[in-house]
Amino acid sequence: ICIQFNLLLTTHFLTITIYIVLVKAHTGLGKVSRVLSGGYEYSHIAVCRDDRFEDFVTFSRRRHYAPFDAGFMHETRSCYCFGVHDRIKLKIFRLPVDLRARRKIDHFLKQVERQQDRYLFNLYSMVTMPFLHGFVIDHAHNCMSFVGKVVELSGAVCLTRPYYRYDIRDLDLLLAPYVYTERYFSGRNSRTTPGYMDKVTLRENIRQFLLLNKKLLCRITGGGCDESSHI
Repeated sequence: ICIQFNLLLTTHFLTITIYIVLVKAHTGLGKVSRVLSGGYEYSHIAVCRDDRFEDFVTFSRRRHYAPFDAGFMHETRSCYCFGVHDRIKLKIFRLPVDLRARRKIDHFLKQVERQQDRYLFNLYSMVTMPFLHGFVIDHAHNCMSFVGKVVELSGAVCLTRPYYRYDIRDLDLLLAPYVYTERYFSGRNSRTTPGYMDKVTLRENIRQFLLLNKKLLCRITGGGCDESSHI
């Protein structure tokens, strides 16, 4: 009995929680996504490491008005609440992970953050997801593949296809047993991200679009679609 109790106690304290967060984005792209998906609410996904739900780790735009200036990002609720929107709808999953899995996740997140200048936003995989169902470009992610990798590392669920082939709705269904809450969160008193809401000119957006495409095409033509090199 003592051995069983100690085992249960050890398992309890070695089990750590990580949160996967679906976001009903108020952006123009979010609204378009809801129309194209037949009304499915969520168009963005992120990782959160604590229950304050203030630091969302993902791949996304770095500035609200510059959708092509995108990559690794720490978002806050203020990134989702702007203009007339003072709250944001989130669907949150609480995944139990053991110590080994948490170390793998932390290593992955730290590695990407350290090399964030090298990582690109995988725009091509994102826009072709409905018919190509995801593909790899070396050192490039979008929010779906990034979170998909974290879900894979968690070991909380069994993936039946490569992590980058799961879109947001797929991950929603896959993680259904771990739903924690689904509700609106206030953006008031949330930390602001410096420069996030700065206006961007059309010329700058065109420049960012061309630059991102140039970098992605260079990765692809340079052999960047080798799945084994994708971390």
